Amino acid sequence: MSDIILGKNQYGKAENRVVRIYRDSPRHEIHDLNVSTCLRGDFSDAHLAGDQSRVLPTDTQKQTAYAYAKQPGITTIEEYGLVLARHFVKDVQPVTGARIEIDEYAWERAVVDGAEHDHTWIRKGQETRTAAVTVDEDGEWIVGGLKDLVLLKSTGSEFAGFLTDEYTVLEPTHDRVMATSLVAQWRFTTTDADWDDIYTGVKARMVEQFAVLQSLALQQTLFHMGKAVLENYPMIAEVRLSAPNKHHFVYDLSPFGLENNNEVFHADDRPYGLIQATVARDDAPPPGPAWDLHQGWLA
Repeated sequence: MSDIILGKNQYGKAENRVVRIYRDSPRHEIHDLNVSTCLRGDFSDAHLAGDQSRVLPTDTQKQTAYAYAKQPGITTIEEYGLVLARHFVKDVQPVTGARIEIDEYAWERAVVDGAEHDHTWIRKGQETRTAAVTVDEDGEWIVGGLKDLVLLKSTGSEFAGFLTDEYTVLEPTHDRVMATSLVAQWRFTTTDADWDDIYTGVKARMVEQFAVLQSLALQQTLFHMGKAVLENYPMIAEVRLSAPNKHHFVYDLSPFGLENNNEVFHADDRPYGLIQATVARDDAPPPGPAWDLHQGWLA
């Protein structure tokens, strides 16, 4: 009979809602985060014998996230995550690796009497910025990203020439609505960069490619998005993209004696095509644990 052993394991505190407001001037600043911490190391005694002597409580991880929001503070989520991960690996002896995953929710200033208000914001209905920082004994890795970037173009998209069989009923089209809710992540080769500037630029490059490319397939669009990012940002090694195809079907108005020339659509939220791709440099350094997820452990 084979032996039963403990395999790979990790633990942490998921989804700490950390809000940091800077009040050191009349014009306040806000950072609204969802922070998940994950520690890695030899915690076998906890699993095999219930011995917690090497386990830093998840509540302590939560408290640390809030304390670090005050000091050293939050400038960018990449830098905040890096400092937090370094602390766990350097200062907590049983810990050999730390993973910090962060979402940042965007706010824009309320406008009152034609001017931006100093301490009132409106939640932006846009994408969520993300970062994942991994630190262990072998190195440090940062992955920037975004999710829920909803894009739609009313033309400039085709889908034709596809493989068919006896179950295929889909008709080819050379003019369709293309829409998606994009998730994208990009792996850096550095831990020192202008994170805000790069984030803004990467997003702009991807939106530009979505808009201007005469797309023969969503797959083609994703490749051009990733390619544009790598061409403009040498400190990025690879880009991973996931794009649900948010289908818009031309609605049949013929029962009412009306023509529908790609003007009225039924937006169908499910089922949907899910297109995913990695675009990378052929000489990119190994990713190490950069893509080893915390919350996606069993996803």
